[in-house]
Amino acid sequence: MVLKAAYITWVKIWHDVVPVSRWQYLWLFFCLLPIQPLYAWELSGYVGIEDLAFYEQPVDSRQHMNYLSGVIEAELYHEWDNGNQVFAFVPFFRGAQYDSNRTHFDIRELTYVYAAEEWEFRFGIRKVFWGVTESVHLVDIINQRDMVENTDGEDKLGQPMINFAWIQDWGTLDFFLLPGFREMPFTGVEGRPRTQPAVSGDQARFDKNGFARQMAYAIRWSHSIGDWDIGLSNFYGTSRDPIFLVEQDSAGQVSIIPYYQNINQTGLDVQATIESWLLKLEMIVRVSESDTTFATVAGFEYTFFNIAETGLDIGLLAEYLYDSRGLIAPTAFQDDFFTGIRFALNDVQDTQILAGVIVDSNTYEQFYNIEASRRFFENFRLEVEARFFNGASPGDRTYSFRKDSHFRFELSYHF
Repeated sequence: MVLKAAYITWVKIWHDVVPVSRWQYLWLFFCLLPIQPLYAWELSGYVGIEDLAFYEQPVDSRQHMNYLSGVIEAELYHEWDNGNQVFAFVPFFRGAQYDSNRTHFDIRELTYVYAAEEWEFRFGIRKVFWGVTESVHLVDIINQRDMVENTDGEDKLGQPMINFAWIQDWGTLDFFLLPGFREMPFTGVEGRPRTQPAVSGDQARFDKNGFARQMAYAIRWSHSIGDWDIGLSNFYGTSRDPIFLVEQDSAGQVSIIPYYQNINQTGLDVQATIESWLLKLEMIVRVSESDTTFATVAGFEYTFFNIAETGLDIGLLAEYLYDSRGLIAPTAFQDDFFTGIRFALNDVQDTQILAGVIVDSNTYEQFYNIEASRRFFENFRLEVEARFFNGASPGDRTYSFRKDSHFRFELSYHF
């Protein structure tokens, strides 16, 4: 209690007597952070065990049929000043069998937030999500994807940033300063699923080096107008999505090398909520030193709510994916159709199921994805995923994954 009283007294003197800026207040907070009362902190997170199970023999004899791993993610959270100031720390660790690249530690968040009536200031390591569509998120560019964690690209590495949000009646303007570029992590030679051969991440190449590689900038305007949610963004810096170069040395050894371009990307995301319909659109125009490209994904989701008064919601999804970069695009989907169905039981156990398929309109190869989750005994959750690759021919981008269809099971305890 003595420490608490001294802390409050010092802050009042600093705030009322000394003419300070919010930057000085932020520095004061970090200096005095250790003496904050312990009861004001909240600790949550989860620990889990995961099994990746493949049912076909691998293409590479160094790969395996089964991969076990353990994971822990915690969040240390504290807010004060009537909720106007927030501190959050989210460390993450996975220890994986066989694939050393998948054993990794990351700070997902280490951030301070100050919220005023018309603006917010956020500083530290954070995760930011942009996008509205289901199959891919073209405009979501702030954070690097953690591809060793899950191949769906939904998991992100923490990104150092300074973010200022200006909140007005005509929308919110977010300004981002993004120091420190993070390369995409890739599965190792013993891991699955992966390309054949494995991506040589340690040989990555860049358009820019030094300061130009490490610093990026972004701005985004977002607003809701009636039934419409709109976001317009611009990003300048090193692309988070590499182009993959296939090279062969004098000994005939083939290498896949990631190449990161310096880009200027403008993105638009729009979602309209009209009764049971969700209309969705994402598009980007990306300018690099070598070319200008365009990509888009557009579609809808229609939901049948509370079917037969059981609480069950069923959503039907359809989207079209296009990328003018064709075979050199960082995604395998350049002219494809996605259809899916979503089940939400709205029960106490929060049972959810999502199943979908992406079909290439030219080769007719398919990528199937099923995700299901359910909570047990209040603190336990079981997640099951199934991913199937079918129809790829030699020369197709996904041919490397023809034997990598698999199931993923994760049982986690949440605290």
